[in-house]
Amino acid sequence: MAIASRLRGLAVESLVPIAILLAWGAWSARAESFFFPPLTEILVSFRDNWLFARVATDVLPSLERMAAGYGLAVVFGIAFGVLIGSSRLARSAAGPWVEFLRAIPPPVLVPFAILTFGIGGGFKVFVIAIGCVWPVLLNTIDGVRGVEPVLLETTASYRIGWADRLRYVVLPAASPRIFAGMRSALSLSLILMVISEMEASTNGIGFFVLQSQRSFAIPDMWSGILLLGLLGYATNSIFVVVERRLLRWHRASQSSALEQAA
Repeated sequence: MAIASRLRGLAVESLVPIAILLAWGAWSARAESFFFPPLTEILVSFRDNWLFARVATDVLPSLERMAAGYGLAVVFGIAFGVLIGSSRLARSAAGPWVEFLRAIPPPVLVPFAILTFGIGGGFKVFVIAIGCVWPVLLNTIDGVRGVEPVLLETTASYRIGWADRLRYVVLPAASPRIFAGMRSALSLSLILMVISEMEASTNGIGFFVLQSQRSFAIPDMWSGILLLGLLGYATNSIFVVVERRLLRWHRASQSSALEQAA
C-alpha cells in the first residue's frame, strides 16, 4: 500500500512538468521569435553542453562554490544562532547589527568581495555564504528561543552541563526550525552562485549563461537555465530526503500528539 501510494504521488508530481514541457515544445515549434528557439534545439544544446562536455569545466566548479558557501553559512548560522538565541543580553547586543546587515542585498557586496578576495573562487564563496547565513541564523535563533522553559529548568535542576543540554535538549528541539532555514538557504545558494559567476569569472554555469546571452547563442543560454532548474530540483529533493530521515522522530511525535488530541 505504501509503495503504491508513493508511485501515485510520483506520477502526480511528474504530470505537471511533463504537461508544461509538452506545451512548451508545441508552442516553441511554431514560434518565430529568435529568443524562443524550439525546445528540440534547446535539448540538443543541453546534450552537447552538459552530457558531459562541460561538467568538469563548469558544473563541478559551480557546485564546489555553492557547497562551500552553503556549508559556511550553515556552520556560522547555527553557531551564532545558538549563541544569540540562548542569551537575552546577546540578542539585545546583536539585534541591531543582524537587522542592519541582513537588509544589505548580497549582490551589492560583489565589488567589495572582488576587492577583498580577488577574482578567484573566494569572492564567490563569500557572496554565497553572506547571503545564505541569514535564513539559518534567524531560524536558529527562533528555534532556540522556542525551547520549552520546563525542559531548560529541568536540565538546570539536574545540573546537566551546558554541552549536554545543547546536544540533547536545545538542538533537537530547535532542529525543525533550523532545517527550515537550511532549506531556504539552499535555494538562495543556487541563485547567488549564478549571480557571483556573472562577474569576473572564467567558468561556471552562470558564466556560461551570460556568455551565451552576449554571443546570442540563445539555445545554449536556455540549456544553462534548464540545467539550473534541474540542479535546484535535485538538491531540494536530496535535502527533503535527508530532512525526513533526521527529523523522523519529530514527525512521529507530532502524529502521536494529534492522535491523543483526537
